[in-house]
Formats: sequence, structure tokens, C-alpha cells
Amino acid sequence: MGRTGTIGRRALLAAGAVTLAGCSAPAGGGAKAPSAAERAARAELALRHSAVAASTGLLERYDATRVAHPALAARLTPLRTSVAAHAAALGEGLPAPSAKASEPSKPSDEPSAAPSGRPSPASATRVTAPVAADPAVALKDLAAAARRTADAHAAALLDAPPEYARLLASVAAAAAAHAYLLTAPAPARSPR
Repeated sequence: MGRTGTIGRRALLAAGAVTLAGCSAPAGGGAKAPSAAERAARAELALRHSAVAASTGLLERYDATRVAHPALAARLTPLRTSVAAHAAALGEGLPAPSAKASEPSKPSDEPSAAPSGRPSPASATRVTAPVAADPAVALKDLAAAARRTADAHAAALLDAPPEYARLLASVAAAAAAHAYLLTAPAPARSPR
């Protein structure tokens, strides 16, 4: 059985964009208005950059918490490594943000390192919220940041192309799981 005859949201948006582009095209042979495909590509690129920024912001939050509370490093390091992998996967195929893009990347667990292992250009300009002095409060704050990241990725699903939407869904689910793990009681250590 075929489609029901309804027009999909993307088809309506594309048709509306083409109509608007035709109405606003310059009359005197000036600059050509971007096509619907060009606008869609720009929107996807912006969505990808936003997703990477959200995961990189969470990564920076993990780093700040590990620096402020070294005793939490064993608990946070596996989660931080996962977030770094998520940011790298979300940014795969994006142009490098700096002139050092030709340098080989090395994995790193050092604080304020981007997923590629190089210092993040955003970390120099973005100010991370201060980390609470109480480790329990710092974990709750980190869990809240993970929830916000999960929510941001889930919200972006609506506008993402199918393959990227699947990746966003996986990363959102992982961030939600991290939020749970960060607020769950620490596992008891068995005596040796």
C-alpha cells in the first residue's frame, strides 16, 4: 500500500522555501539566492556544529569536575572517554576548526582537550560554570549538564537527516544514562 496522499513536513518546507526564494530573487541579475538544497546543507551543517558544541561543552564540564575533584577521576574517566568519542562521532566529516587540521590527532584524557586530543578552540572562549566545592553537588551538576546535552540532542532529531538522527538518538540515550550513573550511589569497593 502506498502513501496516504498527505504531504510530508519536509516536502512542505522545501516547497515553501522554493516559493520564497522565487519571490525574493533579485531582479537585476544580482547575487543568486541559495537553492533549497544549499539551504538544507547549511542547516544540516549548523545542526552538526551545534551537536558537536553541546557534546564538547559536556566534555569540558567533565574535565573541570575532574580537575576540581581528583578523587572522582576513577568514576568520571570512563564516562568522559565516552563523551569524547560521542563528540568525535558527531563531528566526523566536519571541516577542521583551525589551521592545525593537518596535524595527526592523538587520543587524550587530559583536561580541556578536544575529542581529537588537541586543545579545543572553543575552550579558550567558552567559560565553564564553576564546579561546586562539594563532590556530591559537583556530580549532581555534571548529571544536570548531561541531561541538558541529552535533551539538546533529542530536540535536534526532528531536523536531522536519517543517519545523523540515529547517531543523535544514540548519543542522547548515552548522555541520559550518564546522568543516571552520575546520580546513582557510587559502587561499593570490595575489600581485597
